[in-house]
Amino acid sequence: MSVITIDGPSGALEGVLGGASEPTRIAVICHPHPLHGGTMSNKVVTMLERTLAQMQCATLRFNFRGVGASAGQFDEGRGEQDDLAAAVAFLRARMPNLPLWLAGFSFGAFVSAAQADALNAQCLISVAPPVARFGLAFPTRPRARWIVAQGDADEVISATDVFAFFEGINPPVEMLRFAGAGHFFHGRLVELRDRLLTLL
Repeated sequence: MSVITIDGPSGALEGVLGGASEPTRIAVICHPHPLHGGTMSNKVVTMLERTLAQMQCATLRFNFRGVGASAGQFDEGRGEQDDLAAAVAFLRARMPNLPLWLAGFSFGAFVSAAQADALNAQCLISVAPPVARFGLAFPTRPRARWIVAQGDADEVISATDVFAFFEGINPPVEMLRFAGAGHFFHGRLVELRDRLLTLL
């Protein structure tokens, strides 16, 4: 792991570069809502990082604008999409011509899904996506392979809304349902990792 600085659209963004030493793809992971304590050190984010490293990804997690040492201020999901684009550009400059995977947890799932087509992602992993939360208009289905992980006891995001939203999407997403799991997957992170690895 190495701490890096990304030239972001609102100033410097702090990030952590890690993953496979000889990667076959690159992956960028987006963290939960900045106004609700979300950072790149969130345990679901770091679990996604380790999971993607096992899939031979070079990984980058970073703090959105206004979080930690990242410059700027919260922009309600708009500027955060530009932050993600800057993070992807940083990683692509270092490792060109490798396919891109995106992953995000909660608010980060919205940001990564919103940018998946523009960034030409080949795989998208969304954990507890906020389909009817934070006043966000959740994006239409991107072209990428889309894996969604959702606990049915989520205390932050309505699991019923999530399951209903994705039932109507075509082509279908690959849905991982976790009986009894809450929003932060307390006590279930190893299961989340293992089920993602099995699917991937």
